[in-house]
Amino acid sequence: MVRTTTLLRVLIISLLGLLNASQACIVSAGPNAAIGAGPADASIVAGTWHMATNGSDITVDGSEARPFATIQEPRLAFKVYLPFITRAIPRIEDGKFNVAMVLVGPHDDGGWSQAHYDGLTYLEKSVPNTHVAYVENVLEGAVAELVIRSLAREGFDLILTTSFGYMDPTAAVAEEFPDQTFIHVSGYKTNNKNFGNLFGAMEDMEYLAGMVAGSRAETDVNPKLGYIATFPIPQELRLGNAFALGMKKTCPNCTLDVRWINTWHDPIQEKAAAESLFDAGAQVVFTGADTPAPAEVAQAKGKWGITYDWVGSCKVERCLTATYWDWGKIYAKIARGVIAKTYKPGFDYFDADSGALGLLGFIEGQQPTKGMADLPAADLTMVKDTLAAMLAGRFTRFDVFAGPIKDNKGKVIVPAGEKMVQADLDQFPPGAPGMECKYCMYWWADGITDELP
Repeated sequence: MVRTTTLLRVLIISLLGLLNASQACIVSAGPNAAIGAGPADASIVAGTWHMATNGSDITVDGSEARPFATIQEPRLAFKVYLPFITRAIPRIEDGKFNVAMVLVGPHDDGGWSQAHYDGLTYLEKSVPNTHVAYVENVLEGAVAELVIRSLAREGFDLILTTSFGYMDPTAAVAEEFPDQTFIHVSGYKTNNKNFGNLFGAMEDMEYLAGMVAGSRAETDVNPKLGYIATFPIPQELRLGNAFALGMKKTCPNCTLDVRWINTWHDPIQEKAAAESLFDAGAQVVFTGADTPAPAEVAQAKGKWGITYDWVGSCKVERCLTATYWDWGKIYAKIARGVIAKTYKPGFDYFDADSGALGLLGFIEGQQPTKGMADLPAADLTMVKDTLAAMLAGRFTRFDVFAGPIKDNKGKVIVPAGEKMVQADLDQFPPGAPGMECKYCMYWWADGITDELP
């Protein structure tokens, strides 16, 4: 396992607003690395790189004592010095199948990135003759495009990019390297050749978690719940809606408040959002972000939190449960398919019957948490029976979003007898050309008190 840490983030803020919000220059190095200075075995590669993500040009020059990058916009050009040394973009190992992963947070963040990192280590152990490496703390947008291109130039056979904002950068680089395979996690794009989309039906587990949370709130005689949402994208509305639909199964009078934090990983903001929701009266708070903040704050306030992403995130007594990913099985399957030339990148969306999704306290071999001990037996049976149907493939994500469904304004979103399809789950209206959605994912379910973003 090779680790590359992005130690340098030089914020580049265009006064003309031409850059994609605030971007950071990551210094990286290695053969054909996009930008940077590295250790003795790595070289700086000069050249101009056109960023498909935002249309800017970045010229890298290592001839001076202080390496620098020039950012060229249509109406603006400026130089950014790169004053620090970082580790190199990882190298491939000859004679092996080489896999690289790009992470949006630290590999040990206790959430999203750690779940992917664990999946990568599982791949390394279970697929023979495989070399794996990762780059962590990579900003979305143009910075990610630099890193992904560097990994492709280094010669990695399979590149896994693991954040929503890596979608367009991954798509752009994949077109330049048709003989390598690129898999983007979340998002909704593919070229059906060497760039594929991968995700799973976490809405299944959030639906079940909503049942557990509703039961907890009903038992505690406090019908208020809370949701820490990251960015206003279909994925976050989908998870919130699935949770609310499950919540109503065990607590018909429950409501769900929302706090938007506009980040995937920020322990301070996540804790502040949890505190805000608890202080507003929430009895149970769940999250779509990376850290176990809801449970940590719940512990201090005598409430309940539900963590996300990583099976090990539920560590305190006041953690009610965790919805989590087990990426290893999925990544190993893809790697074997790429090696055998049987895997065709496209839309790869797995459901609960894959064994790659979990709800802590309900999966075989796990013990219920303390917060489940006094919940009504009928509620726990409902959760267990629904989970069993999911694991057997009898209840899928489309059953979670089966009608009748009304929004929080009383409007019928999905009529009785109808179900959403994948295009509805993935997109705001009207959907992408050729992938138009009928119902789409721009609505809040009954019981959610927030306005649409």
